[in-house]
Amino acid sequence: MNRYVLTIVLGVALAFEVAILVADGPRAAILWNRQGYAPEQPIAFSHRLHAGELQIDCIYCHYGARKSRHAGIPAASVCMNCHRFVTATLGAVRAEDEAAQAAGRSPEPVVSDEIAKIYGSLGLDRRRQPIPGSTARPIPWVKVHRVPDYVSFDHRPHVTAGVACQRCHGAVESMERIRQVAPLNMGWCVNCHRQVNETGVGGRAVNASIDCGVCHY
Repeated sequence: MNRYVLTIVLGVALAFEVAILVADGPRAAILWNRQGYAPEQPIAFSHRLHAGELQIDCIYCHYGARKSRHAGIPAASVCMNCHRFVTATLGAVRAEDEAAQAAGRSPEPVVSDEIAKIYGSLGLDRRRQPIPGSTARPIPWVKVHRVPDYVSFDHRPHVTAGVACQRCHGAVESMERIRQVAPLNMGWCVNCHRQVNETGVGGRAVNASIDCGVCHY
């Protein structure tokens, strides 16, 4: 795109954004600058447990980051790779085993309320049996990290360059509920590119562009 035309386009976009902020006040500001934003999710997924204690690689769930602009949110079927076997905390399972032994009966399946929601999204009951009349439906996760529509962010070059997920997303392995840590605005991104061009990433030299046309095209 011609730089002159690009400048006009970006100027119009900025003016439009400012107009929204002036007209709608603080409610509009959250659209692009949501630092600290930590919405409640339909399932209380703990990154602290999965990425922290269990040390599950981010790419295992967000596998799209290697081959797509978008990291993506894993389908419930990915969750089921583990949660067809892991149905509740070890303490809850042991408590049921002990209660069953004391009562002289077979232990009942123990499924936590949050894991049951995964089953429900697949049209299954707590015993992982199809619920009559129920169909699979996506889990309605609430998007946390977002950039304006006129910004083209691509995960692929960042992952390939060895940029740690935490650089943009913060210490997710310590978060019970995911939240936006970085401002993700243009100045923050450009400063990061300038910094890594001087310091490299993981001991490797990089050439992170600061050309407008790379993100705005």
